[in-house]
Amino acid sequence: MLRASLREISAALKEGQVSPVELCQKCLALVKATKFLNAYITVAEDTALKQAKASEKRYRQGQRLGDLDGIPIAMKDNFSTMGIETTCASNMLKGYIPPYNATVVQKLLDQGAILVGKTNLDEFAMGSGSTDGAFGPVRNPWSYSQQYREKCVRNSSMQNEDCSWLITGGSSGGSAAAVSSFTCFAALGSDTGGSTRNPASLCGVVGLKPTYGVVSRHGLIPLVNSMDVPGILTRCVDDAATILGALGGHDPKDSTTVQDPFHPFHLPSMTDMNNLCIGIPKEYNAPGLSSETLATWSKAAILFEKAGAKVVEVSLPHTCYSIVCYHVLCAAEVASNMARFDGLEYGHRSSADKSTEALYAATRREGFNDVVRGRILSGNYFLLKQNYESYFIKAQKVRRLIASDFAKVFSSGVDVLLTPTTLGPAVPYTEFIKEDNRTRSTQDDLFTQAANMAGLPAINVPSALSERGLPIGLQFIGRAFCELQLLNVAKWFEEHVQFPAIQLQGIMDPVDAVTQEEKSASFP
Repeated sequence: MLRASLREISAALKEGQVSPVELCQKCLALVKATKFLNAYITVAEDTALKQAKASEKRYRQGQRLGDLDGIPIAMKDNFSTMGIETTCASNMLKGYIPPYNATVVQKLLDQGAILVGKTNLDEFAMGSGSTDGAFGPVRNPWSYSQQYREKCVRNSSMQNEDCSWLITGGSSGGSAAAVSSFTCFAALGSDTGGSTRNPASLCGVVGLKPTYGVVSRHGLIPLVNSMDVPGILTRCVDDAATILGALGGHDPKDSTTVQDPFHPFHLPSMTDMNNLCIGIPKEYNAPGLSSETLATWSKAAILFEKAGAKVVEVSLPHTCYSIVCYHVLCAAEVASNMARFDGLEYGHRSSADKSTEALYAATRREGFNDVVRGRILSGNYFLLKQNYESYFIKAQKVRRLIASDFAKVFSSGVDVLLTPTTLGPAVPYTEFIKEDNRTRSTQDDLFTQAANMAGLPAINVPSALSERGLPIGLQFIGRAFCELQLLNVAKWFEEHVQFPAIQLQGIMDPVDAVTQEEKSASFP
């Protein structure tokens, strides 16, 4: 039951095969059973059960709100949720309870979705591993999968369980782990430079970053305003389309959202690839790309070619500058956004009271971790009057060139770009933390951040298992506002690769068993 897609579980709820309360109880039980993954910062058990009871009442009265009514979802802990603590995984915001819902949260609640909890992340979404938050790192569910354990548990370097567990990618690692471990049917993350697609790839789920402006950012605590996009994590492409349909459209509270009406859509099953042109950017065959990921990428291109699509090599010549450009712009906007955390209005406040400046300094020293403070310092350096032209303005010019590269490729007749999502599969935590946060982000966001700078839609689709039994994802990048075409291509690919589901029987089986008490909660 918990392995079902959104469409399947929605049909089961509608037909009375399961009740919203029963479904919510199962998800909450699995959240508790997988607590060791550290996917959630806050489990909203009381709120979720209250919402489930309200949903069950609507079903009984024939007043179903839509396809999401009664379905448990999770929310990255940098989206404001009224009455539920929102921390951004930082000591700075411990105890902060927003007085309003982010627009995306409200839209899901308006459709009857049930919020089971707030998921873990890198502090203020600054990272690519979900390892640098104040509440500890997130563990990848595939660390405990049958596929991985069968191939790696005998390896002498994997005998110590504390050393064997794998990272989820970041910064939306908690949301990816929540979906991958079946504790919810969909989750929202945020995507600034790949923070939805990166963990989706490492956790074997679908991760969609819509076109900038399609989904409202109101209530998303900002990292980089000009690149932040609410991201969607699901188990299949159809589910991502369903959630996008619920979230898309103009929001009067966010002036960057599109003015044109956004219409939800269902994805048809594509059979004809003859009119499709797939671009393979040669610059994405980068140093450090694992041989397994390269082989998966090549096989995917051949798959499309055999189906009748035209597969062509293309060039995005400014790709080599994109990661440096991204980090300059990211740090500059971080410095601006983090200035609001001063200990006066909300969040942590230091006891230092010698002067206003001392209060600011002590509050930020106590509330922010080294990663956040480092980016603030870098950003302020780039924005100094004597450095502004050399760093910030130059980076903006390079950003325009990167966007122009994509525009030229798409204007040449290419419909969708096919690239790797990450350099390789998930790595053990002990190996990951050998590098500093900035270096790790530079490596792990290599293939993803350019789409954010160009404002384009992109999606990760699980594609294969590595020799160690770990997910390998591939990324599709589409034209701006062409989500329908992008998702259609991604769905066709998903159907043809038949990525295997994670096997967590030891954890899932006791929770999936329906007790007599739960049966009594079902519809008559």
